[in-house]
Amino acid sequence: MFQVKKIAALQADRLNEAAGLLAQQPAFPIGCNNWSEQYPYSPQVAFNIAHNDKAIFIRFEVSENYTMAHVQEDNGQVWTDSCVEFFLSPDDNGYYNFEFNCIGKALSGFRQTRENAEHANPETMQSIRRLSSLGNENFEEREGDNHWWLIVAIPATALFKHSFKNLSGIKVKANLYKCGDHLSKPHFLSWQPIDTPEPNFHVPQFFTELEFQ
Repeated sequence: MFQVKKIAALQADRLNEAAGLLAQQPAFPIGCNNWSEQYPYSPQVAFNIAHNDKAIFIRFEVSENYTMAHVQEDNGQVWTDSCVEFFLSPDDNGYYNFEFNCIGKALSGFRQTRENAEHANPETMQSIRRLSSLGNENFEEREGDNHWWLIVAIPATALFKHSFKNLSGIKVKANLYKCGDHLSKPHFLSWQPIDTPEPNFHVPQFFTELEFQ
């Protein structure tokens, strides 16, 4: 079982410092190209993860040749931009999807199926803190040797269909992803492997177990 380390010093209102703390933790690749025949391009992506009992902190680091940030609002189609994602299932009744484009615009909801989503309300969205090395201004696709990082702090209260107040000791199932549906070279990468004919991240049967220390 994958252990998510507790780091009490992490603070959601000090994400620059949190990014530095996370960068000192082990990095795990988001490197499974499960559909390489259709989508051979694979950027280099890794993540660090920890928690402070009240929130989950994830730092994504990306090196890619195509980077875009069109989406201007939360709960928009962020997966069409350069996007990183964290899906989490506390039980067998559904899962949460947290998706972020490269400037920190977010999509979040609770789902029982891919098509059946209850999106987080604006207050919950505002509680999910984000900081990107690219800033927060939209831009057209940039081609080149692009490198960026994004840190997010997802409070336990953002799991709004559950009543978690503390994370320590909780066991969940999860997977993490990198995609860019509308980039010049679309790609669909996962942390844990997925066995489906076409790209699909909404498959909790391929999530892996996480335990918050």
